[in-house]
Amino acid sequence: MDFGLVLQTDPPASKVISLMKRAERNGFTYGWTFDSAVLWQEPFVIYSQILANTSQLKVGPMVTNPGTRTWEVTASTFATLNDMFGNRTVCGIGRGDSAMRVAGRTPNTLARISEAMKVIRALGSGQEADLGGTVIRFPWIKEDAELPVWMAAYGPKALKMTGEEADGFILQLADLYLTEYMVKAVKDAAVAAGRSADEVKICVAAPAYVTEDDSPEALAHAREQCRWFGGMVGNHVADLVSKYGEHSAAVPDELTDYIKSREGYDYSHHGRADNPDTAFVPDEIVDRFCIVGPVEKHIEKLNALRELGVDQFAVYDMHDAQEATIDAYGSKVIPALNA
Repeated sequence: MDFGLVLQTDPPASKVISLMKRAERNGFTYGWTFDSAVLWQEPFVIYSQILANTSQLKVGPMVTNPGTRTWEVTASTFATLNDMFGNRTVCGIGRGDSAMRVAGRTPNTLARISEAMKVIRALGSGQEADLGGTVIRFPWIKEDAELPVWMAAYGPKALKMTGEEADGFILQLADLYLTEYMVKAVKDAAVAAGRSADEVKICVAAPAYVTEDDSPEALAHAREQCRWFGGMVGNHVADLVSKYGEHSAAVPDELTDYIKSREGYDYSHHGRADNPDTAFVPDEIVDRFCIVGPVEKHIEKLNALRELGVDQFAVYDMHDAQEATIDAYGSKVIPALNA
């Protein structure tokens, strides 16, 4: 199993670069960041420094979107990094929840994401792409250029499109039931589209917090540090409920029930441990969606995720134990998983 580290690009950028270097030393193979231009610093500038200061780590956004950047610019940025550092980027893409809404826009449609994925992948891999009637190709790109595009998804139509078109699936929660349900939907769609089920890489991303023991005090603190994640996921769930209804055969109740007490969401606290808008998230959801507890609990859940077909676990490391979590994974969790 591969392991990734997910960070927000808060200043100073040197801290992000330092944590990514620490992650690589501890056996992580992917470095991901949020991409929301108003809320955080520009990730692609920071990727250049991460790549320059590591040797093998692959980097990318979790996730960018097709609305805040023109597609040829996105592809050119990835391709330039790959030209400089040797095909070490991945384009994670989605609707643009925070990036679009904070800028006063509506998140992108699936049709737009589909078109963008095709253009970005083609241009980033040295092929031609049609930009609405104008066919272009980067004249400077190398023959061995490649750019995998991984799609974030929750809803049935998005899961189907991921299986049909994407190189990887990003699932932002670590619930075993929902992971099994959604991975199956993606792989079934891939097979139905004439692809191999293994052609789509599966990445589960969620907060991980390693505690010294399983005492009530330790677990309570860990849950509070990770409760923000249920609120972030709740934004996507709320969109699904508005589209498909509160109880729909298209979306499992296990995903939608917990947002009944959700009242609002302030994006100025998006993805942060002190988010005041996530009190509605119960402990049960934190435990299901995240991985909290002693090392043994992490190993147990990660083994279960791997059995469900997960190729990578990406650690959301936005809490008060960033270095300790990276080190615990490097010294105990990753060696146990990949012995």
